[in-house]
Amino acid sequence: MTGQARAEASAQAMWESDRASQYLGMQIVEVGEGQATLQMTVRPEFCNGHGICHGGLTFTLADSAFAFACNSRNQATVAQHNQVSYLAPGREGDVLTATAREVSLSGRSGLYDVTVTNQDAVVIAEFRGASRAIRGQLFEE
Repeated sequence: MTGQARAEASAQAMWESDRASQYLGMQIVEVGEGQATLQMTVRPEFCNGHGICHGGLTFTLADSAFAFACNSRNQATVAQHNQVSYLAPGREGDVLTATAREVSLSGRSGLYDVTVTNQDAVVIAEFRGASRAIRGQLFEE
């Protein structure tokens, strides 16, 4: 199985059980070995008391892209810790895109950067996630 085929099969296996990402209306745009791109439209109920996209939902989109990137090799992998910097507000109706890319993978530990942009290529947030491989696979090869 090629790396791309494994990444696609891993994403499909994860997506089937990822009720949170589905519920929030996320879509997988692209996956590859060590990378993933997801999108989500900011719905009215995603906005906080300031009328902008709640930071937790921006974080959730970035975290989901991170998860699909770090699980792309069919090795069950979870977040060890994450950090996010919010650079601009997301607004109702915006289509947010989270693009995750692997920075480092060594043994069971990985490091991933995720950039969240809107439909005008404005950077909304920068996210860094550290991953840890655990026992198991997403699908049987």
